Amino acid sequence: MMRAVPAAAIPSRARRWVLLFGLVLLLTLVPGGGVIAARGPAAAGGNAGVPPGKPQAGGDAGSLQLANVRVLGVPTLVVATPTLGDKGKGPTALERAKVIEGNLELLYQAPNRCTPGERLGELVAARDGEGKRVLPCDFDHLGLGGRPDDLQVVVLKGNGIPPQLAAVVPGRERPLPLLSVTEEDARLHGTTPERLAERWRSLLEQRLRYARLQFEDDRMVRRLRLATISAVVLGALLALCRWLWNRTRKRIPELQRRHEQQPGRFDDRVLHGLQGRSRVLTALMAVLAAALVAVLLMAWPGQFTRAVDLLTEPAVVAIKVLVMLLLVALLRGIVWLLLSQWALNVDVPVEARPRRAQRYRSLLVALQRLANLLGAAVGAAWIVAGIPLLSELSANALLAGGAVLGALALVFQGMLRDFIAGLVALVDDRYAIGDLVEIGGLLGEVLDVGVLSTEVRTVDQKVVVVPNSGCDRIVNHTKLRSGAEVTLLLDRERADLARAMAAIEQERQAFATDPAWQPLLLEPPVLRGIKAARPEGLEVSVLLITEVGRQGEAQRELLRRLLLRLQAEGIPLGGRE
Repeated sequence: MMRAVPAAAIPSRARRWVLLFGLVLLLTLVPGGGVIAARGPAAAGGNAGVPPGKPQAGGDAGSLQLANVRVLGVPTLVVATPTLGDKGKGPTALERAKVIEGNLELLYQAPNRCTPGERLGELVAARDGEGKRVLPCDFDHLGLGGRPDDLQVVVLKGNGIPPQLAAVVPGRERPLPLLSVTEEDARLHGTTPERLAERWRSLLEQRLRYARLQFEDDRMVRRLRLATISAVVLGALLALCRWLWNRTRKRIPELQRRHEQQPGRFDDRVLHGLQGRSRVLTALMAVLAAALVAVLLMAWPGQFTRAVDLLTEPAVVAIKVLVMLLLVALLRGIVWLLLSQWALNVDVPVEARPRRAQRYRSLLVALQRLANLLGAAVGAAWIVAGIPLLSELSANALLAGGAVLGALALVFQGMLRDFIAGLVALVDDRYAIGDLVEIGGLLGEVLDVGVLSTEVRTVDQKVVVVPNSGCDRIVNHTKLRSGAEVTLLLDRERADLARAMAAIEQERQAFATDPAWQPLLLEPPVLRGIKAARPEGLEVSVLLITEVGRQGEAQRELLRRLLLRLQAEGIPLGGRE
């Protein structure tokens, strides 16, 4: 017999969920900042120089669209374009920022536009040339090289055109245009285009000289040497952690076998300590591997911010996972609280309370799994959205991703069908954990109701996993009540039918009033009389209606009593010779 949910268990569990809710509330009320704030849109797209309260890079500030301009990966300027306007006319803020960054890179990191084969072919073709030639594959074929201090940024002004910033490099007759200061830029920064141009001129000149300085040969060699030493040290530490992890992994099975043969007093503590050390070493190896990759990235100028992001990203991911675990725990607690109140409803009829307690168990398991699945999906989306490269994808890339998801939905449409069928089975109360059901001719007890499949244990103790979409025709033997039919086959020629029916009726009444079996019976057994007349005999039927799941034992006991009574009365049973 199923038992209702104990009311005394609610306060102790409720205290734990209240504690979890308090932790989540405390985490929510912590002022923005620190690591979490640093991984928001500002860190992903950058927005240095924007006053507090302004949107982040790539976002909108009222009628303006904003984007960052970076030098060596460090946000330097914030440019703006109108949000409202004719579609297709003029670049967006992000497109404008990319163009400006390309102009700035020409001054400290000229793009390699030639393959090694093209470079070699250029040298072979120009070997007989007269005088000094500037080859297109040369790093300084645009004449933008030189010492860092030789670079100057100037403001070009003209009548009726916005101020322009340009780079003056010795050896070039004309300056290299970098960007134009628009009215939107000036409106964003609260000044005039001319004053903003002067402010940006000094800032760009300082950043560009610093960037050119980082690509000098002596600094590159020094940075490469330092990165090599650091990589060797980190690699040695990583190898040491791997060696300790292997020893720990081999030590655990040995200690387990020794504990099975001769249990020791402190073996459990040692095993848990080794398991904890294995987990710590695993986490340490992951941190060292990330640090090794970050050090190698730092060897090349302009990769410092990516290296720092690589070092901090695991911590940020861990914080996001922790937050999602707390939210999932809170959601599971809310599900448990609501279902507990639903199961303890005093308005439910007495005969329906065991069934409600049974449904409570099934719904609790299924809904808590759905909470876990929802938390995993939201957490994965939150983590993926924080990746800088993915957060800056264009609309076309997002549409392509949607098309891929649609194709995956078609591929896994069977799983979706199982998922929906499982939800329908739970909501529609077709079966629950503990029910004796027939699914497609398979008879067994429901062990688990999952979101995709149902586990059934048959009479021979085999566990069969049935997809939820395959549970289209279900026979539930234990919903609210159970029943069984006891049949007897009497000899149609030799049996005295009247005396046989009287004996069966007397035994039926004795069984219905037996104190040992009466509590199991929802109704007294019903003598249905002759069910069928067959060549081998007359089939007499007695119907039993019992509590949930008790029909089998009652059926066997009543059949035993009836057979003994008929044998004592000398009434022969039917059957083929």
